[in-house]
Amino acid sequence: MRKARTSTQRPGISRGTGLAALLGAAGLLLTAVPAQAVTPPAAAPPADVIPGAETATPSLVDGIREAADAKASPADAALGHLDAKDSRYRIAEPRRDLAPLRTVRNGAKEVVRLQQKHHGIPVFGGQYVVRMESKGGERVVTGTSGKYFTGLKTGTKATLSKETAVRRAVAATAARLGGKTLSKGDAVRGKGARSAKAAALTGAVGGLVVIPRGEGVLAYHVTVRGTNPTTGEPVLRQVYIDARAGFPVLQFSGIKTLTAQKAAASAAAHRTAPGSARAADADPAAGLKGTGVKLDGAKVDLDVQLDTARDQYMLIDQSRMGGTSKNTLTTWDARDRDVSEVSGIWPSGLKEFSHPAKEFGKDATESGAVDAHWAAGKVYDYFKTNHARDSLDGRGMTVNSLVGVTFFGGPYVNAFWDGQKMVYGSGDEDYKPLSADLDVVGHEMTHGVVENTANLVYAGQSGALNEALADYFGNAIDTGVSGASMDDPDAGLIGEDLCRTTKPRDCALRNLNDGASTSKNFLGVAFGTDNGGVHLNSTIFSGALWDLRQDVGGELADRIVYKALAEYMTPLDGFTDGRNAVLAAAKDLGVTAKQLAVVKRSFNAHGIVDGWEDALGVDSDQLLGKINTSGTGVQAGGGWWTVSQSNDDGSEPYSVYAGRTDGKGAPKLISPNDGRYHVYPATDGKTVVWAAYGTTSLDILSRPLAGGPVKKLYTSTTNVGGLRVENGVVVFESIGIFGDRHVAHLRPGDREPTFVDGGGFDTLTALPAIKNGKLVYAKLYPTPEEYKLGVEVYDLKTGKATLAEQLGEPQSLGQSGINSTHIFWLVDENLNDQGQMGVHRSGLDGTGTVDISPEAKPNALLPFDLTASEEAVTVSSALPDTALRNESLPKLWQLTTDGSRRERVSCNRGEQISPAAVVGRQVVWIDGTTGWTDLVTRERPAGLCG
Repeated sequence: MRKARTSTQRPGISRGTGLAALLGAAGLLLTAVPAQAVTPPAAAPPADVIPGAETATPSLVDGIREAADAKASPADAALGHLDAKDSRYRIAEPRRDLAPLRTVRNGAKEVVRLQQKHHGIPVFGGQYVVRMESKGGERVVTGTSGKYFTGLKTGTKATLSKETAVRRAVAATAARLGGKTLSKGDAVRGKGARSAKAAALTGAVGGLVVIPRGEGVLAYHVTVRGTNPTTGEPVLRQVYIDARAGFPVLQFSGIKTLTAQKAAASAAAHRTAPGSARAADADPAAGLKGTGVKLDGAKVDLDVQLDTARDQYMLIDQSRMGGTSKNTLTTWDARDRDVSEVSGIWPSGLKEFSHPAKEFGKDATESGAVDAHWAAGKVYDYFKTNHARDSLDGRGMTVNSLVGVTFFGGPYVNAFWDGQKMVYGSGDEDYKPLSADLDVVGHEMTHGVVENTANLVYAGQSGALNEALADYFGNAIDTGVSGASMDDPDAGLIGEDLCRTTKPRDCALRNLNDGASTSKNFLGVAFGTDNGGVHLNSTIFSGALWDLRQDVGGELADRIVYKALAEYMTPLDGFTDGRNAVLAAAKDLGVTAKQLAVVKRSFNAHGIVDGWEDALGVDSDQLLGKINTSGTGVQAGGGWWTVSQSNDDGSEPYSVYAGRTDGKGAPKLISPNDGRYHVYPATDGKTVVWAAYGTTSLDILSRPLAGGPVKKLYTSTTNVGGLRVENGVVVFESIGIFGDRHVAHLRPGDREPTFVDGGGFDTLTALPAIKNGKLVYAKLYPTPEEYKLGVEVYDLKTGKATLAEQLGEPQSLGQSGINSTHIFWLVDENLNDQGQMGVHRSGLDGTGTVDISPEAKPNALLPFDLTASEEAVTVSSALPDTALRNESLPKLWQLTTDGSRRERVSCNRGEQISPAAVVGRQVVWIDGTTGWTDLVTRERPAGLCG
């Protein structure tokens, strides 16, 4: 159990290095390191050993040649080495606690990957690699690397049922998808719609894992799949549910897309796709040649096969994999498929792209099939020729490419790898089909290579590494085939050949030569934003690799980077780990001292050095550092704030703390240390209310700020959120697994809540606020013609509800706010824009509605949240149409209540979320700039941050 804190850090920042909040909490930023119970080493490590971060096992051992058992299998020899060198590795029982994952032999080289287990339970991201050479009857160990967590002590018995874990994982995903809006797409009608909603998301337990925070957190790994009920986009989320308390301690998207714009799901890899059995009907002779025209007009040769039954030539390449019918490079026609139908599953009835003649025609060109098939062969050849790698898994797996995928029958401008295949979107009027650029195909196929080597977790820094490596190799393959000079200003562009209407530099998806560095460009964000910044931060690392390639040449740079990926990196590596892996790989390849200096200089130039996280500064005052939670929010009232916080390494269940908004005094521990997760707190300066997740129940609790017993107000059968409290009245939002949402309130003494909408399925209410006995919330309700959206004011004294006047026809509503004279809300009346929303205001009686921040004006906001005081309205919002990565993140913007003035609350570079108004113009919020989720404040706006 957690001990009560007696002080807080203010305003200084305490940081770790390397791993980040991936292990710290659900949705945290991946820059921090989980604290471990460390056994101090007996002696200082030698110069060729890089110590692990807060673990007794080194993260990298380099430059050794130590004898190993030549007669044993590679895995047994590797385990024997770790056992024999106990004083270095501090792994008590290697043969018990490390399970062989795979061994890769390349000539005399042997690379053994081992999975850490804690009392037989896999440790999330716990991998250790042993590198050896075996020749002439002798074997030596040349190095090791990875993450073995020495401080794990948690028990391995779950008290939560698997059924409850699945239910809570699905509910957490539904709540995340619902987010901070209520739209017409959320409409449901009766039980039939309820059943349809239920089918939208399903969860499957993959087993128990230990999340390596502190002494370890035992969790169920639940994969949630399906379709976003509101947008129709495919969903795949990896959700980790605490196996004792039932709270989602970690969750992130499993999607590996080319860009962060649209999503598609991922799945477990396998060697052949279900649909590829049709290839058995083809002519068994390999090596038939066809032709086709790429979208750039170039005519290219294509390896094809003849389907004798249909008398059709198919885009099936058997020549590269020994002429077998099982393992092929195949391109499939998915022009009639929506992205949700092909994400992580193999759609029934899919056919190989075919043509009656060997000279493929216009449809193969315009769909991107010619480009995809030709490019897949080029990528396969690159890895085979340059790195002796046979296909994506290194063992000749089938390479499947689906082309022409749409989004609701319309354009889909993205591409992804889903663990078994590449999927390429149809493009639109500005972008060609996504297979039309070799570096895009190389990017997606490299995701498959990464998954089958280091398997970098696709979140935060490790996810940014994943993206960086995919970009690097995609670009390397493209420039190699095209013969582009590395000195060409456009050589570092990704996706520049996709452009239909603009110049390459204007529509390229990324530029590896953009000069991004940690000190100027790293963006601390939670997992809800770009999976923790996997695309936003990737060019910091890929830029360093680009510089290396420019300075030492492509051949050597590619060998170094591939070796680092395949033989050194492990799933939870961050930027500094990646640097160390590349340096070690370069030394192992025997580079000169001058070349090694170039490697170091490349990383130094992009700020990837030890302790780089400490250079991230802020302009706000810290109220509570290293919250180690995300998604639970902060609220304020009566001169007090309240927030959930875990301990310094994020290993303990969350507790609720409260403190003064002026920063005076020490924060108070409000919730009991009972093993439950205490989240979503709110306060009015007198009382704190919150939700407590336990093994069998979800309770709403309260406690006076002045002290006293904790009181259980209500036990909910659904997820809850949006808690508010005023003078003993508790308001919350009930969130069901079917997407149903209902605002409810509990008066003092109530045993059951009152739902403002009756709690049925025909009407939904969400996103409440309370002031002076009046509630305001968004409402979706049926009329004889259609569902409509409105904002309703509910008088607790009279029970009367009044719809506010609207200025147009809302398509989506966001968070509401209220002060003593007005109500405020976010509104979207045009779903065809980029997501801009207006801020509307009306009187407490719902009349006199005005637009204080129009949706249609230039630089309109892309708001996610709203809070109101007597003097100002503050929204968490990004800006549309910005080339600046920083401004694409949620920032706090403050409006005067009449909209006459708009300013930035803070110029901090990272994500700014969950604003809560205090008094005047003061706001508290959760800030990600430092790489932690910190609770911070400012008493007045910072200005325009120009």
